[in-house]
Parts: sequence; C-alpha cells; structure tokens
Amino acid sequence: MSTPEEQLQRYRRSIDNVDAVLIHTLAERFKLTQSVGELKAEHGMPPSDPGREQRQIARLRRLAEDAELDPEFAEKFITFVIAEVIHHHERIAGSE
Repeated sequence: MSTPEEQLQRYRRSIDNVDAVLIHTLAERFKLTQSVGELKAEHGMPPSDPGREQRQIARLRRLAEDAELDPEFAEKFITFVIAEVIHHHERIAGSE
C-alpha cells in the first residue's frame, strides 16, 4: 500500500507527462498554422476566417462535452489560441 505522498508523486508525474504532451501538441499546431499564414500571405488571403473560427469553437465545445471537460473552458482556450494564430498571420502578412 502506498502512502499519500507516494500517490501524490505518481499523480504529479502523470500531470507533468500530460503537460509535456500539451506543449508539444501546441508547438505542432503552431507550426501548421505558420504554414497556413504563409500560404494566406502569399495569395493575399485575409489573416482571419471568422466562419472557420466559429466552426472550430463549436466543434471544440462538442469535443469538450464528450470528454467531460467544461465547454466554457474549452472555448476560452481555443479563442486564445485562435487570437494568437491571427496575430501571427497578421505579422506574416505584414512582412510579405
């Protein structure tokens, strides 16, 4: 039988592993959106696509519900990510 301290350490190691996955996944996502931003800039497309953004928010809210995650939290998170992506796309477009 493990002590509460040992159990806490196991939970924390698992949390640390999940955090690492999140960071690597976000890095991969931003690499992809960087390519999208370059493509948009090259072809004179706007940095933002409000229709796509709204569909993504709705989609991630549904995924959050299915995963038993607060959909409000999921929306705040993806809205922050989308805002960063748009900012990057604007910077890319400005440098073209």
